[in-house]
Amino acid sequence: MDTFDIGGTDTVNRLGFGAMRITGDDIIGRPDDEENARAVVRRALDLGVNLVDTADSYGPGVSERLLREAGAPEEAFVATKAGLLRESGGNWLPHCDPDYIRNQVLVSRDRLGVDTIDLYQLHTVDPDTDFEASVQAFAELKDDGFVKHVGLSNVSAEQLETARDHVEVATVQNHYNVKTRDTDRVDGDGRRVLEACEEYDIGFIPYFPLAAGDLSEVEGIEDVADAHDATVHQIALAWLLQHSDVTLPIPGTSSIDHLEANVAAADIELTDEEMSRLT
Repeated sequence: MDTFDIGGTDTVNRLGFGAMRITGDDIIGRPDDEENARAVVRRALDLGVNLVDTADSYGPGVSERLLREAGAPEEAFVATKAGLLRESGGNWLPHCDPDYIRNQVLVSRDRLGVDTIDLYQLHTVDPDTDFEASVQAFAELKDDGFVKHVGLSNVSAEQLETARDHVEVATVQNHYNVKTRDTDRVDGDGRRVLEACEEYDIGFIPYFPLAAGDLSEVEGIEDVADAHDATVHQIALAWLLQHSDVTLPIPGTSSIDHLEANVAAADIELTDEEMSRLT
């Protein structure tokens, strides 16, 4: 796989693994088969995946614990997030109060079994909390050695610029895929965020890289898949990898078969004509 240096110091293979789906149904509670969940993580590591993304709200807490039990923090660069609550009714509730963030870093360190979190990301922007105050809390956690790198998620290009006044931003994780690119929540143009990441050499982690499996509206993707004897999902990942040198897709799954198919997408090389057609 191609590699990227997160924060200019930590080299990872660009196709990562998103650990949201190893939890229970609707991202709540334990999975029905915890040993299978751990086996999926271990298989990802065996295949050379060394960038794993999770969050304290996945489960909540379940994903981080399973990653520790599978040995991911010892063998891979593990990113986690704080700033969203996952309640039993299935709602995602922004909660980016600085005191809460400072508490959650201690919780995540314990679940992952690490002294320093590789990449700690502000999971969202909380309309009830000053954005700069949230970012400053992350900056202080980095200064205190609790986290090595700081990332953002669900931010606009303007918010990225604001955050960079307070801390070195190593990654941005926004909704982005071959189908959906209007992810900048301020001006509706997610490409501006990606362009900023390219300018500053910030890793861009596109979540929902497979558009939650719904790629039927992407014109021409089935023909491109047929030409490569691949699935449309593999083509979607290949497109992301070739779309920009800073993209770090993190497809998630609870199936070893799907995991292996996702990793195989890193070997697909799309032609310029195919890239243009899909773009």
